Amino acid sequence: SSVNGQIMPPVMGAAAFLMIEYVNMPYSQLITHAFLPAFISYIALVYIVHLEACKMGLQGLPRTDPVNPFVVTLLRILTSFLVICILYFALDFGLGWIKTAIPDLAFPVVCTLLTVVYVALIRRVASFPDLEPDDPNAKIVRLPSAKPTVNAGLHYLLPVVVLMWCLMIERLSPGLSAFWGTMALAVILVTQRPLLSFFRKEQTNKKELFKLGIQEFINGLEAGGRNMIGIGIATATAGIIVGSVSLTGFGVQLTSIIEVFSMGNILLMLILVAGFSLILGMGLPTTANYIVVSSLMALVIVEVGKQNGLIVPLIAVHLFVFYFGIMADVTPPVGLASFAAAAISGGSPIKTGVEAFYYSLRTAILPFLFIFNTDLLLIDVGWAKGIMVFVVSTIAILLFTAATMNFFFTKNKWWETVALMLAAFVMFRPDFFMEYISPTARHIEPAHLVQEIAKTPVGQNLKIKVSGLNPYGKEIEFYSQLSVP
Repeated sequence: SSVNGQIMPPVMGAAAFLMIEYVNMPYSQLITHAFLPAFISYIALVYIVHLEACKMGLQGLPRTDPVNPFVVTLLRILTSFLVICILYFALDFGLGWIKTAIPDLAFPVVCTLLTVVYVALIRRVASFPDLEPDDPNAKIVRLPSAKPTVNAGLHYLLPVVVLMWCLMIERLSPGLSAFWGTMALAVILVTQRPLLSFFRKEQTNKKELFKLGIQEFINGLEAGGRNMIGIGIATATAGIIVGSVSLTGFGVQLTSIIEVFSMGNILLMLILVAGFSLILGMGLPTTANYIVVSSLMALVIVEVGKQNGLIVPLIAVHLFVFYFGIMADVTPPVGLASFAAAAISGGSPIKTGVEAFYYSLRTAILPFLFIFNTDLLLIDVGWAKGIMVFVVSTIAILLFTAATMNFFFTKNKWWETVALMLAAFVMFRPDFFMEYISPTARHIEPAHLVQEIAKTPVGQNLKIKVSGLNPYGKEIEFYSQLSVP
């Protein structure tokens, strides 16, 4: 789950804000591409828990809230989704109109609207009692209800809304967006206690509550500063590594090394890159991890792939190395997340790491798939096809998970595991077998290239293999992608 949290938009362990600079892509487009693989990986993780429970014969705890029929639950989900969409478009067009009508007063007007929403949420929260701290040593005999937690913390969603608004609608820089989100959170920390006391009509000293909020804000700044020390040092060290690679030419040498060892085999090249990314990512926090693996390994896939017919979007390359860099957190012998989990559970760190890596196979397979099938990243995919890709890929990842867990409805036989693997592969890569039945590549003479381009629909990409002699008389061969204007 910790690995999935770092590959899941919108934050992606803060790597998303670096990635938009590296691949020169808008933030909204980046999280669109990164969403589907991370989401279906989470679905597979929940399915792993279900399969393990089935293996052990475990039963769930009784619910505090009554169980709703499936249709009612589905309708509630759809209603919530529609309400969110309506609010999004209302805010988008509403604030867009404000910016157009009164550009000089747009900022104070928006702040006023946010203040009104905040006060309204605080008033609603005040009608519910505060959450009581849980006893960590108490035995859990019933699933807790989610309603009290939601009712007591609705106003904490506002900083997230401000952050996402600044990033996706205003298109502000990540740093400036984080600043405004932090400012919104600071206002909430300082004012929530006096406002809650006011709406509850409590006879308390509002000034003391205000001072308590300021003290909590100062404590938060102190804790944030301490937490940033390790990240700052790691990021600075990663910057030194990147600079050393750029100045010494080690990146070019690494490309040559992988090219030699892969012997022109694309799959072997990707496996080598994945292995190097795992090694480079060991012990590094998310941001430093991404900086190191992207600076060293992304160029390898681009250059070696171009020479062997693999031309993929740059975002797919960066997500590939990022996924395997993050996988180092659960991969023995260094997997820090596995060591932390073992410390909590009291188990063996190495055994915990092996089990965690085994569970993470469904995440490890995804980068190989979206390198060859970029539809998984929703690149140039419409709504209808996007829904189909989501459904098919979800079924495929569940089949793959059942195969790796050796359990479906019951324990698998060996041929059932093979069949599940094959079915998952066919659903993930439908073009693999179709390429043998109806090849899409064909040989044409260079003199006919212009005519072929004229026949190609506008906006479609053509992959061209070029071979011949360079000016020095050396035989060269590479692939290039041509976008038809």
